[in-house]
Formats: sequence, structure tokens, C-alpha cells
Amino acid sequence: MEFFLSLTHIQQALIATLFTWFVTALGAAMVFFFKEIERHILDGMLGFAAGVMIAASFWSLLAPAIEMSEQSGGISWLPAVIGFLGGGFFLWIIDKTLPHLHMGLPMTQAEGIKTSWHRSILLVLAITLHNIPEGLAVGVAFGALQYNIPAFTTTGAIALAIGIGLQNFPEGAAVSIPLRREGLSRRKSFMYGQASGLVEPIAGVLGATLVVLAKPILPYALSFAAGAMIYVVIEELIPESQQNKDTDTATIGAMLGFAVMMFLDVALG
Repeated sequence: MEFFLSLTHIQQALIATLFTWFVTALGAAMVFFFKEIERHILDGMLGFAAGVMIAASFWSLLAPAIEMSEQSGGISWLPAVIGFLGGGFFLWIIDKTLPHLHMGLPMTQAEGIKTSWHRSILLVLAITLHNIPEGLAVGVAFGALQYNIPAFTTTGAIALAIGIGLQNFPEGAAVSIPLRREGLSRRKSFMYGQASGLVEPIAGVLGATLVVLAKPILPYALSFAAGAMIYVVIEELIPESQQNKDTDTATIGAMLGFAVMMFLDVALG
């Protein structure tokens, strides 16, 4: 821990997001033990991920952004609203541009720019979309530590990374196991599954670097990450978790995910 605290905040963001990627890889490794995943379990996993992301968006990102704006004497809600909508718009652009396919859907329903890429690649890219805002959120949280603002603490940033990591485990399994069912080998399914999380260290370092270089963008950056995560939750996670009409399992998963992230942020942050 002492070594971790001695690092720059950008280096801390890198290590934290490498941790979240590693948990994704652990989840993807479940493909070596299971070939199938019960649909209701998958629904619960997706619901849990949605709950974590909703809680993190408010407790770890929006609330500190509003508090920081209030303390600076500006309009408290303005940066939060602008950043939040900007994050959602950014993910909307990526969603319409990046070729991807959601689980359980035929190739005819692939989204983004039309391509001849294999179905397995499109499935991986769909989960990769989830990981961009997650990595960005962790990176911005660590970058904010640069300014010694009471709303941002090392334990709070670590709690956010732990929360994102927890929901990355089922996400990794939710990629690799369906790929195995698609006919890929266990090794290829694992490699594709863990690769979906590699975008997190990239987004994390980018977010931390931008915040460290320019303090005025901090409340906007926090809200941007929150908006991007909420977009993913509403556009992808919740609809996917309820495709099988098993709304109870998905809802319970979301409630548990929200409670776990709220506990981590309030108790540790």
C-alpha cells in the first residue's frame, strides 16, 4: 500500500484499471470450467453490473462533481448537467459507429457501421463498450486526488476500482462462456473475453492525465464518466438482462449491485 501511495496519480490510475482488467480476465477464465451459463444467472450478473454502475455514477462521480462546483462558487448543477449529457452523447456516437452485437441477437441486428467481421468479434466489442466509461471513471477518480479536494480521497478512488472490478468478473464470464457456446475453443473464448477489458487501462490513464493537466475540467470529467455509464446501463445492460423476461432475477441483481457499490463508496470513501 505504501508503494502504491508513493506513485503518481496517473500511475495509480493505471494500476487500478489493470486490476479491473485482471478481474475481467478472472471472470473470462470461468470458460475453462463451464461451457454453459444459465440464463437466469446471466440476467442476475447483468443486473448486478447495472446496479454497481448506477451507484458509482452518483456516489463516486456526480455527487463529488456537484460538491466541487459549489465550493468553487460556480453554478453547482451546471458542470454536472453538461458533463452528464456529454458523456451520454459520446457513448451514443460510439454506439452508432462501432460495429457490435448484443448477446442473444442474430447477426441481422448488429449495430454500428456495417462490417463483415465475425460474430464473435462483434460480441466482444459490445462488452468493450461497457468498459470504456468504467475505465474512464476510475482514471478520473484517481486524477482528482492531484488537487487535495476533500470530496476526493484515495480510499474513495480505491473503493470505486473495487466496485468496478466486482462487476467486471461476471462481465468477463458473460463474454467468454457465450463465445464457447458459439463454437470457439476455450482458449480463444478466454482470450476474447479478457481482451474486452483491455480498454479500461487505456481509458483510465487518459482520464487521469486530462484531469491532472487541467483542474477546471474535473467536475465535467466526473459527470462525463457518469453520463457514459448511465447510457450503457439504460441502452444495454438493463434491456439485455430482461431479454428472457426474468425480470425478478435481473432486478434483484441490480439492487444488490447498487447496495454493494453504495457500501463501498460510503464506508470506504
